[in-house]
Amino acid sequence: MEVANQECMDSEDFTLGKTVICRETQIKTLLALFGQRCHMTPGSIFVYGHTGTGKSLVIQSMMRHYKLPHIFINCVECSSLRFLVEEILNNLPLQDVSNSEVDADADDMNPDNENFVRCEDLTDFVRTLKSLVSDNELGKETLYIVLDKAERLRSTNPVLLPALLRLQELSGLNICTILISEIVWEKFRTGTGFCEPYCLNFPDYTRNELMEIMVLDCPATCEPELYSLYVNMVLSVFHMVCRDLRELRHIARLNFDYFIDPVKTEECAPSNTRKLWKNVEPHLKKALKSVYLREVSSRQWELMQQAELADGDASQAVVALPRAHVELPFYSKFLLIAAYLASYNPLKCDRRFFAKYSGKKSRRMAKLLKKNERASNHLLGPKTFPIDRMMAIFYSIIDGKVVPSAHIYVQISSLVSLHLLSQVGGDDKISAPKYKCLVTLDFIRNIARTVQFDIMRYLYDFL
Repeated sequence: MEVANQECMDSEDFTLGKTVICRETQIKTLLALFGQRCHMTPGSIFVYGHTGTGKSLVIQSMMRHYKLPHIFINCVECSSLRFLVEEILNNLPLQDVSNSEVDADADDMNPDNENFVRCEDLTDFVRTLKSLVSDNELGKETLYIVLDKAERLRSTNPVLLPALLRLQELSGLNICTILISEIVWEKFRTGTGFCEPYCLNFPDYTRNELMEIMVLDCPATCEPELYSLYVNMVLSVFHMVCRDLRELRHIARLNFDYFIDPVKTEECAPSNTRKLWKNVEPHLKKALKSVYLREVSSRQWELMQQAELADGDASQAVVALPRAHVELPFYSKFLLIAAYLASYNPLKCDRRFFAKYSGKKSRRMAKLLKKNERASNHLLGPKTFPIDRMMAIFYSIIDGKVVPSAHIYVQISSLVSLHLLSQVGGDDKISAPKYKCLVTLDFIRNIARTVQFDIMRYLYDFL
């Protein structure tokens, strides 16, 4: 019987691999860990990878495809231990374990309803969970508790995460806890008592994989070969600065009309790639300045593009970008300027720009040195930099003596919360924080103008 079930699983695996493409290795690994329905699985599995790598999609697709009894919870919605454990207990698929689409009734999920299960602590949670699962047919199969955005659990009760990892051991039930996170497992360790889960990495999609997935968004009115050409153009511009699949699909969807417009109006043939590229190139470069920011809605972006085609200055009247009018404190402006210089200037130039008696080179010598370089730093996008480098530039460009204090470092956190800076590392206590500047050249020039700082003199690309 088990051999027949395994053959069925293999055929279904082939079907799922066609539905969720470019993740066949991860699907096969998870299937090997899950085994048969009645088999004991690993007590905990940790799935991690960058945003937009298909972690939640693969897990949810597998649960629905194989009709596995599971609970899927987003930890963003559960701010405390009590909310989380009550969400688990009240979403147990107790009625029909063979149907993974069963949802709890709205009345049963109401805390005022008499059927609502309440829980105060972890001891009560384990006892109640064991009672509910043992008295039901659910106890014959593996129950999967999937916790998305698991990094939020680090800021809750310190005993919650170790208890969830040992839930199979504490309850004596066939339960598998699956944690989905965007950070590595090493950043979850805060003390002793942790049960090491099986870690499964979802790597970033390669360029070919991104193209294979994005081609699936081809409109019905467009030929697949032509849309594949368009996707290749989009990736040629954005792949170096953006690997997020959702962001790339959003950009491709916004700018497709400008690519296909010459074909619709019969200005050029679909095979005239040079004409199609010239038509869509300015729009892609403009979108490159606001990757990840989403300053305006898709509808406002279309209005801006249409207005710019009609009048070069009309786009300013259609919508005003909110970040163009941000009022910042005095030191925050210089911190942002220092971050921009650290993002777009090579490290080797810091001494020449900011150190005294550095023996500055002439403009002619600088141009000769740049002649053999591959591309402009502004075309390659912002680079990450350590906080020590940003602070060294900050103390060099600001007038007067500024004493390092907590007030300065709090303003860095404020710039991150405003999405003017992005922290890309340094969450743990060992490595130093690293940042990336997200603002455009026009924005930083406006900021520098308010503090009477000529930023163009300190940018390597404009020497």
